[in-house]
Amino acid sequence: MTARRMGPRIIGRAAIRGVAALKRSMYRGGRPNAFTRLVNRLDVLVYRSRLLAPRHAAVLKVVGRRSGSVTSVAVAVTQHQGAEFLVSMLGPDANWVRNVQAAGGTAALCRRGREIPVVLQEVPPERRAEILRRYLAIAPGARPHLGLAPTAPLAKFRQIAPRHPAFRILERPARTETQEASK
Repeated sequence: MTARRMGPRIIGRAAIRGVAALKRSMYRGGRPNAFTRLVNRLDVLVYRSRLLAPRHAAVLKVVGRRSGSVTSVAVAVTQHQGAEFLVSMLGPDANWVRNVQAAGGTAALCRRGREIPVVLQEVPPERRAEILRRYLAIAPGARPHLGLAPTAPLAKFRQIAPRHPAFRILERPARTETQEASK
């Protein structure tokens, strides 16, 4: 390959590395900085809307483990083998992961203007590799945090799987009037 053709590639790769470093810095220490918290709040507003939300976007609502109040976070919903999943790009210490675990998996997903009660069932690490790959295909902003491209070998995804929790989304059955009365 000639030097003339290599120039744009080198510049492109450098730009991608720069953007990845910026995205990682937005979540330094596994927590969003002030600017990122603001952007995340705006994402929650957009994703709740019926018209503006991207196809894979949703808002996860879960009771906070310390505050007891409902917290909302924008998430990407991944599909694999006919099921839907949530993945934590920031790992097991992300607040939403810890809140879901403390709530026994009970949460709600807001998608296209509808709120659906769900139960999130944690997927064992040995079954996460393909889910993580599909997640990166729909959530390119997570790539700097996982450190892989969706085209990486499955073996690489198996290596990082224990560091990135994945949850299967199951719809919670609606309560009947008899169940409500027995409370």
